[in-house]
Amino acid sequence: METIQPWYKQFWPWVLIFLPGCAVVASVTTLFIAIDNKPDMVVEDYYKKGKAIDVDLTRLENAYKLALKFRLTVTDDSLTVKQTFGEPQTAALKVRFIHRTQEAKDFEQMITANGSGDYTLALEKPLQGKWTVQLESFDGHWRIQTVDTYPSSIDTLLDSFDR
Repeated sequence: METIQPWYKQFWPWVLIFLPGCAVVASVTTLFIAIDNKPDMVVEDYYKKGKAIDVDLTRLENAYKLALKFRLTVTDDSLTVKQTFGEPQTAALKVRFIHRTQEAKDFEQMITANGSGDYTLALEKPLQGKWTVQLESFDGHWRIQTVDTYPSSIDTLLDSFDR
């Protein structure tokens, strides 16, 4: 007579336990990663954010009426904004850089023109990745925006005709 080994000494029960065990470990690991790294894109009051889109469209329309065009030159340590077309803007401008996925990297700065009419800003660190660039009048009357990837050897064009 042949003796049958207990189940815990056999090969196949352990293989069948191992596979679901891996899935449980992976699920728990994924849960902890998701809890620790919440996405920045989730907005608490999405209804108010959605209604604000109408205001943004009005600003874009105002820029279109003024026929504004700007050239943005970005280096590792500075950015320069120069108006290339449209009604001359001599007042301060608000430049805003919005990162696609990491809200903590977003920044905005009010910049004023120098003697030659160029607006310059010193950067704390070089821009990396894909950014939405918004240029707005100091009083919020108009806004133009574009999306670009940095670093780039080509200047960014902000054009009110690109709607």
